[in-house]
Amino acid sequence: MPAEQLEPLGGSARRQSGITVTAMSARELVEIERARRMVLEHVDQLSATEIELNDALGRILAEDVVSEQPVPEFDNSAMDGFAVRSADLAAADDDAPVTLAVVGESRAGKPSDRELRAGEAIGISTGAMLPRGADAVVRIESVIARDGVVEVRASTPRGCQVRRAGEDVEPGERVLAGGTALGPAELGVLASLGRATVLCSRRPRISLRVTGDELISPGDPTRPGGVRDTSTYALGALARIAGAEVVSSEVVPDDPGRTKLALEAAFEGSDAVVVCGGVSVGRHDHVKAALRSLGAQEVFWGVALKPGRPTWFGTLGERPVFGLPGNPVSAIVTFILLALPALRRMQGAAPLERRWSAILDRDYEKAPGRAHAVRCRLRALEDGLHVEPTGAQGSHVLTSMLGADVLAIIPTDAASVRAGERVAIEPLNLLQGAPI
Repeated sequence: MPAEQLEPLGGSARRQSGITVTAMSARELVEIERARRMVLEHVDQLSATEIELNDALGRILAEDVVSEQPVPEFDNSAMDGFAVRSADLAAADDDAPVTLAVVGESRAGKPSDRELRAGEAIGISTGAMLPRGADAVVRIESVIARDGVVEVRASTPRGCQVRRAGEDVEPGERVLAGGTALGPAELGVLASLGRATVLCSRRPRISLRVTGDELISPGDPTRPGGVRDTSTYALGALARIAGAEVVSSEVVPDDPGRTKLALEAAFEGSDAVVVCGGVSVGRHDHVKAALRSLGAQEVFWGVALKPGRPTWFGTLGERPVFGLPGNPVSAIVTFILLALPALRRMQGAAPLERRWSAILDRDYEKAPGRAHAVRCRLRALEDGLHVEPTGAQGSHVLTSMLGADVLAIIPTDAASVRAGERVAIEPLNLLQGAPI
């Protein structure tokens, strides 16, 4: 297969039909931003399907939603009170109150069928349709009501306390753009437009494989040298939060044949494959060789990032394949920075503008050579956003993710950063327990 030429570091890598980026030297580390661009260049949006509104939370719109009707659909009252003609009250004040005859009521869902005439008022509820002939509403607190009449002591301008038809949404207005993630507000707006269903991109089907002879499931007894399997649970949860469906998950021993069989099965019925562990250079790292034997094409191997250096990315046909490091924090961080944007792209989600900046509140020691993704807590103070590392930052210290609001990205060429300096941050709030 012909290989595509890459632009110099910092440029964009583009895929053409039937052309795949050539394998990269294991010694050439790819900057994280370039790696993210390269991943997204190899990901396509999935097909769309009609979804019931109650099932659409967290889904991504695959259409522009254009209103066919005004919202509200009719002029209605913003208050409980009385529908009136503003002309009747033009001269009303404390010295010259105006008395109006109450001739009916307009309730929410039960509008009055009577047209308002001069000298009359119609009782009205919040949200009720404004009667014909009325052009204003007087609040119930502003009148004196007795014996079938109301006394008004102030002029009431035209349109007072009236919500106009189309004030929220005009007919023909684009209300939601394709690529929007549907949250509670979006679902409410869709309901206001009368939409019972909505066109959404299909959820990506993800197969997850976690490698390692040492892995023990949480409920199993311990054994010498055994390590609890955390990545199956953390990465599976991340995939679901990102809107994907985990169709299969398996812990794979460090055996070449069984690794190949497990990966071969992972491609059946999936849109993407995520493998954790086995992508480095050790004697028992068999994932890269197995992927090559299955025909997967390597796009890059090795990212200038700590944690996450041995990350592998490639494709098999149109399916992206993520080979993440085995250390639990490395796996989580690289999933967030690389796999999560890909899963969003597969659903047609609009790009996230995630990069902010904040003041670092503690010295951070670092040597040039790799960017660092530092797990930090975020605080908003009078002089702006501040961040502080959650504690020890080793790739094996999974508790460093607890309480982390952001990843502080310290650039590759930077040396140690001192307290008070400003650093780039990527928020993690989208990952805290709800679909995106």
